[in-house]
Amino acid sequence: MAGRNHTVVTQFILLGLSDLPEIQALFFLVFLATYVITLTGNLLIFTLTLADAALHTPMYFFLMNLSFLEICYTSVTLPKMLANILLEDKTISFTGCAVQMYFFLFLGGTECFLLGVMAYDRYVAICYPLRYTHIMNNTRCSEMVAVSWISGLLTSLGHTSVIFSLPFCGSNEINHFFCDIPPVLKLACGVTYLNEIVVFMVALLFITFPFVLILVSYLLILLTILKMPSAQSRHKAFSTCSSHLLVVTLFYGTGIVTYLRPNSAYAPVTNKLLSLFYTVITPMFNPLIYSLRNKEVKEALRRTMARNCFLKGNKCITIMGPGP
Repeated sequence: MAGRNHTVVTQFILLGLSDLPEIQALFFLVFLATYVITLTGNLLIFTLTLADAALHTPMYFFLMNLSFLEICYTSVTLPKMLANILLEDKTISFTGCAVQMYFFLFLGGTECFLLGVMAYDRYVAICYPLRYTHIMNNTRCSEMVAVSWISGLLTSLGHTSVIFSLPFCGSNEINHFFCDIPPVLKLACGVTYLNEIVVFMVALLFITFPFVLILVSYLLILLTILKMPSAQSRHKAFSTCSSHLLVVTLFYGTGIVTYLRPNSAYAPVTNKLLSLFYTVITPMFNPLIYSLRNKEVKEALRRTMARNCFLKGNKCITIMGPGP
């Protein structure tokens, strides 16, 4: 009976970052360049890890999964945003919005768990170096990655089902550049307090659990490093963790502020800016963070290039196949 009072929403309108027409071209160029850089950097790390035997270690196995995840993660939101800007068509179907939210939460939840797994890997490597290869064997690494992907899948399924089972009426304008939880919930009819509590509790569980694992891992790492006798050993141990810590800070910092605040505390502009950090900026900077300060990745890149070309002056001549 209640459904008769509601207008069935068949599509939403994504308002985007701004409605000022004079800056739409700038937005398109900036985000197109960002998308290309993100795809190129993460694809490079993914390919290098597969191609170079020296990178067939647990740490780079996790990094390869993270790079593949970031390619998918940024592809959930950026292509649609670019299309909306270019075609000036900001609509997205009801089903399309649900699918976008599902994959966004799936990949975001998976990244939360994967970052926790990577922190545990660093903990074992620094605190138990002699037992590292035994503890982090191929089977265990594969199991940990599989659990991360499955956890993200189940989390997103629950979130999306709860949100899109609600009736939607009135305005269909989503004040965001993609179908994120807070702005979509604002469009739901009736009392959504219980649904907000469910979303909050699930987010609290699946965001804070890996985050606590990261904090505990790095606390134990710090205690171990402080006990090391030489400054060189301490510096080497810190350098192996610094890249991961920077990624965790960027991703979790903005994610926690966005999803673990009351829905009433959201300012649309602030929400959009925070979302840019974990949907656009972090995936773009991950390859730079992990590769520019990493000698092993640089050496792997040199070896891969050397296998396919040789230098003659300033020219690189590609070898199509093995020599006679």
